[in-house]
Amino acid sequence: MHIFAIQSNDLLTMINLISDTVTRPTPEMLTAMLSAEVGDDVFGQDPSINRLEARLADMFGKESALFCPSGTMTNQIAIKINTQPLDEVICDHYSHVYQYETGGYAFNSGVAMHLIEGNNGKITAQQIEANIREDYDWLPHSALVVLENSCNKGGGSYYSLSEIEPISNLCHDRGLKLHLDGARLFNVLVETRESTQDIGTYFDTISICLSKGLGAPVGSVLIGSQKDIKKARRFRKVMGGGMRQAGYLAAAGLYALDNNIQRLKVDNDRAKYIGQVLQKCSWIQSVKPVATNIVIFELLNHIPATQCVAQLMQHEIATTAFDKHEVRMVFHLEHSDQDIEFVHQVLNKLY
Repeated sequence: MHIFAIQSNDLLTMINLISDTVTRPTPEMLTAMLSAEVGDDVFGQDPSINRLEARLADMFGKESALFCPSGTMTNQIAIKINTQPLDEVICDHYSHVYQYETGGYAFNSGVAMHLIEGNNGKITAQQIEANIREDYDWLPHSALVVLENSCNKGGGSYYSLSEIEPISNLCHDRGLKLHLDGARLFNVLVETRESTQDIGTYFDTISICLSKGLGAPVGSVLIGSQKDIKKARRFRKVMGGGMRQAGYLAAAGLYALDNNIQRLKVDNDRAKYIGQVLQKCSWIQSVKPVATNIVIFELLNHIPATQCVAQLMQHEIATTAFDKHEVRMVFHLEHSDQDIEFVHQVLNKLY
């Protein structure tokens, strides 16, 4: 993934579609942060962090949770607590834990990846079952399945509960753990109208990101059993993730959970609208099915993605070159209806 270089001053005036991680706290969120009660979280004494962790654990019907600086850390800790060295993790080849976490699964946990080519980032119980290793001492041990919901590289594709249930049942029957990389899970749930409680019943551990569409500046939360989260705290510490008065950040997460979940439907709908616009552009080869707030489109073979990104930048629209001929747009709370119409107009006249 290549990100076009942008001067920081330009970010304040352009329509930034690079990622939903670029959102800045609203004045109301900043007020909540400034009024946060704080303490030392390494000692478990930050009341705002404790409230955030308890809130998310309760939402998903789990016993405990752990606030971390990033989704990469929550995913890597989840792999660590759900595996042993020489184990293997089964996931789709588009999965964030494989593509964008610097090979941390090998570095932190000493495990291998068993990659499945699914459908835009989604794999099935049948595919997983066919890829569980036999118990031979010359093979890694299949120990963990990771699902990403929604799948970033799959264009924001998502699993429904009816698709997750057979995977969960298989993992339970075969003795595998199941982790959910739910960085953008709430973008999914506003589409499916499924409950967090139901999601929680199917997974051993769940990672939720607060700093994407929910609009908080920093932070992800790992959710699981009390036993797992106790282990996770030790691994967070050794990874350098033990924070002190981080309740100011947790307060932003609490505000986001109270105020920013339902509005994610707006981001999803805007992405679908621009996806339809792109379908009609003569310079587009294809557009991945748009399910949530991510749009990934493939350019005709003679157009490099970096060129398209540069052309859009001339109109003060920032995007990401996702591959040699693929561009990604991500929609979030800092866009207005006027921004979306402007993007529409620019796309119609590009090339």
